[in-house]
Formats: sequence, structure tokens, C-alpha cells
Amino acid sequence: MQRLIAQDIAEAMANASWIRRMFEAGNELRKSRGPENVFDFSLGNPDVPPPAKARDVLRALADDAVRPCGLGYMPNAGLPAFRDALAAKLAREQGVPLAGGHVIATVGAAGALVAFFRATLERGDEVLVPAPYFVEYGFYCGHFGGTLRPVPMRGPDFALDPEALLAQVTDRTRAILINSPNNPTGAIYGDDALRALADGVNRLNAGRARPLWLLSDEPYRVFAFDGAAVPPILCLSPWAVVLGSFSKSLSLAGERIGYVAVNPALPDVGTLLAALTLTNRTLGYVNAPILGQRLALALLDEQVDLALYDARRKAMAALLAEAGLRFAMPKGAFYFFPEAPGGDDVAFCQRLLGQGVIAVPGRGFGMAGHIRLCSAVPMETIRRAAPALKAACR
Repeated sequence: MQRLIAQDIAEAMANASWIRRMFEAGNELRKSRGPENVFDFSLGNPDVPPPAKARDVLRALADDAVRPCGLGYMPNAGLPAFRDALAAKLAREQGVPLAGGHVIATVGAAGALVAFFRATLERGDEVLVPAPYFVEYGFYCGHFGGTLRPVPMRGPDFALDPEALLAQVTDRTRAILINSPNNPTGAIYGDDALRALADGVNRLNAGRARPLWLLSDEPYRVFAFDGAAVPPILCLSPWAVVLGSFSKSLSLAGERIGYVAVNPALPDVGTLLAALTLTNRTLGYVNAPILGQRLALALLDEQVDLALYDARRKAMAALLAEAGLRFAMPKGAFYFFPEAPGGDDVAFCQRLLGQGVIAVPGRGFGMAGHIRLCSAVPMETIRRAAPALKAACR
């Protein structure tokens, strides 16, 4: 039989992500048990409605879309008005004087990362990432010959360890990629640790022919609780790059609107921006969706109801504590990463499945011995899952 697809893609298909595996197992479970008896905490799919203003904005966009070129091509880097407004917002968040030309609209934060890696990676390059981490990172850099190198973050709260990351940098290391608030742990990396990491990157770049990038993936930036704040990173290094999206903050995941912002202090910053514009186009994205950009532009000062997410977070914490699970209270995002009783995360997830509870083994995020549960689910799901979770823990 002919081999139809690339070998590495065939291997990736055979080793589908644990998130997807558990989601599919849940679908089968719904058929046998009924959906009311299945409690799915596997996917980080925000179910909170977009801000109320979105309804009026969408109506106005519908009227405007029928004009000539209302849905046509645009500059590959995005609508100028959107880039200008987004740059002003990011300048306030990051403490850097950004202009619209320093920001590129992308197809989600994932599209931003893929475009960046295409513009900067060469075969054999490596990307360091604190573990646990979002599993798709490996695909994003692997498509272009890069290799993801996880560096475990120790301690009960998975705090950032800049020394451990910097110690793993070699001549082949092209980027350090962090994600705060973190998926899957909910950790928010502290200002001191970020400064130490940025100082190390700045120091290492002084003698390199090709730069070491400091990438910050921030789709969960607004999800900070209990008075926690997400420190800026763009202001800490000319080699820092911030990537984000409106998938979670505005519940626009399906619209695929993201961005990449580059520090204007970067030497020859125009070359990187031109390269990102090129890869954004030639990867087949062409440009981020026009309706999504206009919707995000009108909602830049809005956000979803964080109080609802916080209430679910607290309810999930109470549920896990009552079941006897050990976990660090997440300060951000909407995930929990408790220890798996007995240490075998796959076996525990199978026990959970037997009770109708769907979770994801921690090894799917580069750290076995834990499980991930998403709290972006209806409050009723969290409450009704209590007996099943307790039974699995027994």
C-alpha cells in the first residue's frame, strides 16, 4: 500500500494528544451512559458568553459587510485601525511605547506562534519550555525542523525557575517559550523570576550570532484571581515577543483572532516584522479574519465575566479538596493540575472514566503523576460530579 502522508504526521496521528483522546473517550461514554451522567473537564473551551456589547457590534458589522469589499482582502498584517488600537492597549499593559506597526494580527495565538517559528527557526534549532506545558507547542516548532525541549518546573505551585531554563541553553537554543497564566497549572509567573529570566536572555544575546528569543504566550492574561497580577515581559528585554488572542478574554475562540507584538527596541526590528508579515501570508493564513478583527476592535476595552470564572474556580477547588486530592490553588487561567493518587495519571484517569468523569493525564502536558481538569464548565457540572469524583478517589 502506498504511503499517503508524511512519516512524522503519521506518527503524530498514532500518538494523538491526550486531550483529544480523553475527549473522544467522553463521546463514547455519553452514548452508553447518557450525557447527563458524564462530567467532562477535558477541554479548555470557554462557554461564558461574549460581552453583551458583542450583540450590537455584530448587528452593525452585518450591515457594513454588504458594502463593496466589506469582506475582502486587507493588509496581511491586519486592519490598520485594529493594529493601532491594539498597540495602544498593549503599550499600557506591557510598559513599552508600541505603535501599530509593531503589532501583527494573526489567526489566534497559535497562528502567531507558527508564523514566528516559521520566520526564525532553522532545522535543528531548539525551543525551551517550562514543563508542564501546552502540548501543541511541540507541533508548532516541529513543523519547521525545530525541537521542543521541556524543562521541569519543580515545587507544589510550579513556579518559574529561570536558573533551570537558562542552564539548558545551548548554541542550538533559539527561543525560551513561557505561558503565564499557565495551561495546565494556572500558575502566574512572578516579576522577580521573569526579570531574572530576561536578564539571562539579555546577557546571553551579547555574544550570539543568532538571537535567543524570549516568547510569552498570553491568551489567559486577564484571568488572574485573588488579587494576583500578570507582570509584563515585553519591557524586560529587546528580545521579548508577546503573543496572545481574544479566544478566552472575549469568548471568541472560533473567530481565531490573535496577535504578535515585538519590542520596538529590538535591533533591526523592521526585518522581523517584515518576516512575520510574510510568514503570516505564505503559511496560508493570508490575514486574520476581517469580521473577527472588527469585532475585537470594538470590544478591546471589554472582557468576559471573570466573577463567573472565579466562582467556578472556587467550586472546583472545594470539590477536589472534598475528594481528597492534593493540588495548588491556581492563581490564573481556568485549569487545575492535582496530583494523581498513587502517582499513575493514566490509571487514575481510567478510574475517573469509570465514574463518568473525564480528565486529562498530566503526561499529555509533559509531567506525569498529575491530571488536568478544566473549570470552564457549568457550575451544575462541577456540583453533580462530586459523588463520581469521590468514588474514583476511593
